[in-house]
Amino acid sequence: MQNILLYLITVLIWGSTWFAIEFQLGEVAIEVSLLYRFALAAALMWLYCWYRKLDMRFSLRQHGFILLLASLNFALNFLFIYQAQQYLTSAMTAIAFTTMLLMNIINTRLFFGKPVAKRIYFGALLGIAGIVVLFWPDLDGIDFTNTSLLGLILILSGALSASFGNMVSVRNSREQMPIMQVNAWGMLYGTLVLLAAALIKGHSFTFSTEPAYLLSLVYLAVFGSVIAFASYFALLKQIGPEKASYTIVLFPLVAVVLSTLFEDFHWTSYTFSGFALVLLGNAIVLTPFDRIRALLNREQPKLAN
Repeated sequence: MQNILLYLITVLIWGSTWFAIEFQLGEVAIEVSLLYRFALAAALMWLYCWYRKLDMRFSLRQHGFILLLASLNFALNFLFIYQAQQYLTSAMTAIAFTTMLLMNIINTRLFFGKPVAKRIYFGALLGIAGIVVLFWPDLDGIDFTNTSLLGLILILSGALSASFGNMVSVRNSREQMPIMQVNAWGMLYGTLVLLAAALIKGHSFTFSTEPAYLLSLVYLAVFGSVIAFASYFALLKQIGPEKASYTIVLFPLVAVVLSTLFEDFHWTSYTFSGFALVLLGNAIVLTPFDRIRALLNREQPKLAN
């Protein structure tokens, strides 16, 4: 039950952040907006850890892995995503980002030598196929100009960065490093990395007082960073990256619901077909067939008696 709740929180929050990011683009430089987002998130995380009197001490080696996690998941990943959404629609970036699911499966095999069940590959491919069908009208009409290709490269780079970050998170969890304290340090380090990026690029630290910018910034910091990352990293620890990362495939579905409610999105045969494929893939990946089979095998002797 706990895993289901964590799964739903992650999908609903991160699925809606694609829409919120649109309000962050424009007046304020991307690096600066991200700096504000993670500075606020880091402050909230540290306040929480201080209130709970959590032990924030780590070894120098552990700090190195937290810095690596922060650079991959809290800095580079989002720099690529925000940049990509300047060249592609949020729907296109969400679709391309679902490739992180396959990247996680492959990286889990490469870094940890963990065998991956064939059904997980099949379910993942079904989910991605569902996303492609869901947004096929956009895909069918895409013009791969230089800017479109640049956007595609950027979002795939973001997915790869996030996948490597997931592997670091799994490694940290195996060393029994506590999630909340790691995230607090990680968001602080991510803020510093983003500060360095903003200074290197020579951006001025402007700020927008537009309500849409402020509300989206708070939402992205509190929900998209603090709550969602804590939920997702907990899932990584409990069910593994190949299953936890299937949440990424469901993000665009949340975007469709938001578009239906707020952007007059019209459902078509592509929408229904895409949903069916994604839900089927989700069921195949998440259903513990081995446990069910073992349970049935244990029940059969009892029935025979």
